[in-house]
Amino acid sequence: MKNIYMDYNATTPVRPEVLEEMLPFYTQHFGNPSSVHWAGRAVKGAIEKAREQVAALINCSPAEVVFTSCGSEGDNFALKGTVDALKEKGNHIITTSVEHPAVLETCEYLEKQGCEVTYLPVDKEGMLDLAALEAAITDRTILISVMWANNETGNIFPIEEIGAIARKYKVRFHTDSVQAIGRIPVDVQKANVDLAVISGHKLGAAKGVGAMYIRRGTRMTQFMHGGHQERHRRAGTHNVAGIVGLGKACEIAMQRMDEDMPRIQQLRDRLEKGILESIPEVKLNGHPQRRLPNTLNVSFAYIEGESILLNFDMKGIAASSGSACTSGSLEPSHVMCAMCVDVVLAHSSTRFSLGPDNSDEDVDFILRELPPIVQRLREMSPLYNSDARMSCSQCKVVRRA
Repeated sequence: MKNIYMDYNATTPVRPEVLEEMLPFYTQHFGNPSSVHWAGRAVKGAIEKAREQVAALINCSPAEVVFTSCGSEGDNFALKGTVDALKEKGNHIITTSVEHPAVLETCEYLEKQGCEVTYLPVDKEGMLDLAALEAAITDRTILISVMWANNETGNIFPIEEIGAIARKYKVRFHTDSVQAIGRIPVDVQKANVDLAVISGHKLGAAKGVGAMYIRRGTRMTQFMHGGHQERHRRAGTHNVAGIVGLGKACEIAMQRMDEDMPRIQQLRDRLEKGILESIPEVKLNGHPQRRLPNTLNVSFAYIEGESILLNFDMKGIAASSGSACTSGSLEPSHVMCAMCVDVVLAHSSTRFSLGPDNSDEDVDFILRELPPIVQRLREMSPLYNSDARMSCSQCKVVRRA
């Protein structure tokens, strides 16, 4: 049985070229980059090369790149470091109701510490009202935090417009750009971003490494203490092999994005079209156009998404429902709830996120296997067989005749 992986928004395989770049730093180049002798100097040079590679991908200075362990650490650093550094100016944060848990749960923590947080709603397609964002700004607002692209729907937010608003009111702007990096162009200068977060394992590097962009002159309270690393921004011995791999992955993304993403989007669009044409009562979740080229999120009326995934797994297909960071939760996705998706449809949301290794044959296989899976699960569903039907005027699900 062939395994088909369509969960690239959860994680990606390490690219062979990235692994090849990393391996010598586990054996041959093993020094601590903080050491002043020959073993440390050689390794430090590799870290600075990786810093340049990351900076080139997002259009910033290498001195503005700080290495971290992951995207969640970066989001925590951005929010907590800003709140502590700017506490004399204010305590108000503006974010959205569809952010990654790394942002939402950090905001909840900061509320307990005395911060005020405005959680902006989204419309039925998961998009923001920029007028509402601007209206939410007060003289106590110190930070706007809006993700570049949503991990569940793939929706791309108007980051340049938000950056212009933040600059107009002299408010710091942070974006979780984890899902956007390597899939669409990310230019932190053009977008007037002050803080941006990257996660290595989302773009073909290893798990356990990430990076932050911190605009020059941005005051931040140190997040981790105990060392001088990263210009006293983030203490701790560098994950040298991981950092080297992240740099290589960013270099590859720059080289291949324009070639890979149109092909991946073509596959995604063919999968979407085939599902909507072959299966009745399916709802597309998210904006129909302003999405990442690799992401498709759909709900199948009357059945549980987990049941679909279990049946997929038996066929060797890997997809997901909601965020990988909230898997195991029995609650419907907070993103679906924020979009006012009917609770039953929200439970059936299924995300396909494609990557460079996917093929036409993969799409063909899913389109062949998915309709009978859905039909079989619906026939076992009491919702499908009862006279009662889900009623949510906002869902726009095509009803059966």
